[in-house]
Amino acid sequence: MKIKVLGTGLTKFGELWDKSLFDLAQEAALEAIGDSHLAVNQIEAVFVANMLSGKLSGQDHLGAVVASNLGLSGASFRIEAACASGGLAVHLAIQSLLSGTYKKVLVVGVEKMTDSPASEITSALMGAGSQTERLAGLTFPGLYALMAKAHMQKYGTTKNELAQVAVKNHYHASLNDKAQFPYEVTEEKVLESSCICTPFTLFDASPVSDGAGALVLSADDEPGSLPAGRQVFISGSAVATDTIDLANRKSLTEITATQTASQKALKQAGVEIKDIKVAEVHDCFTIAEILAMEDLGFCQKGEGGRFIAKGTTKLGGKLPVNTSGGLKACGHPVGATGVKQIVEITNQLRGNLGKRQVKGANVGLTQNVGGTGATVVVHVLQN
Repeated sequence: MKIKVLGTGLTKFGELWDKSLFDLAQEAALEAIGDSHLAVNQIEAVFVANMLSGKLSGQDHLGAVVASNLGLSGASFRIEAACASGGLAVHLAIQSLLSGTYKKVLVVGVEKMTDSPASEITSALMGAGSQTERLAGLTFPGLYALMAKAHMQKYGTTKNELAQVAVKNHYHASLNDKAQFPYEVTEEKVLESSCICTPFTLFDASPVSDGAGALVLSADDEPGSLPAGRQVFISGSAVATDTIDLANRKSLTEITATQTASQKALKQAGVEIKDIKVAEVHDCFTIAEILAMEDLGFCQKGEGGRFIAKGTTKLGGKLPVNTSGGLKACGHPVGATGVKQIVEITNQLRGNLGKRQVKGANVGLTQNVGGTGATVVVHVLQN
């Protein structure tokens, strides 16, 4: 499988009160189309990833809205899979290209969250949880806190190791002008910030964000504007699911859908996990990045906290992870996150990220998680 990434687009992430949901989608889409050097009328279909627009903005028909605003007359789709909406939209766009239905498509991931009160956001996000969890009063900080406490009890993971995920990702975000929080933090600041749900403090959690990302994708036989050495292909794309209810899982210390999806995507791409040079993973909470390191196979089970704390995943380390700043510091506009991850890896493989560029990056991976792992999408990208 080889799907060419012709263009990328990304807005600033953050509290963007002067821009609407539709402004953000338009900005990212036009940047991606411009980067692809295509005319708008050459795009045959648009796939729009979004989770919350119906509840927060009163608009569910986003595929048609985005297509209309761009002046596109082809097919349009809206895709929802909680926080994995972006990754799933890319996956479905790839399937449409592999089938031959379309030759050139646009994927837009967008979310507008900061205009709504916190209580409304919390309730809307729990639409990604189970009915049982909602009736019990659980929220996602609580659900991931249960996973963190189980991991700490079983493997001896510490709050300091959790904090090091935030420290590392804020350092990466300080090099990214699109990040919501482009500044560094210390371990002490993370540990001393307000407790939101034991063992998490405020800096263990990703923020509420606005933002959009976009990609123009094509079949491999379509010409691109970049020289051969800088062209980027998606060579693996896989989706896996698990029970939506955390209580029905066999284990609280792993996300098995990550294991399944990554194995499939790596096999499709014809590479092994040791070949990955850079990765963007779903760090909605600091424990999620630790779990990702283990479930993807970058380290042994139970060693994720120490693996990160010793600097392996920091820029300059053996395997830089979340060079964008991740969800934690770059921001987490939920429908946009999976698309943003692929934008980041594409630009790493193109070699144009300046101070946060990973030297020799030629194979990258993204992991996008919906809920507590009921949906996971993994992509592999190569030069």
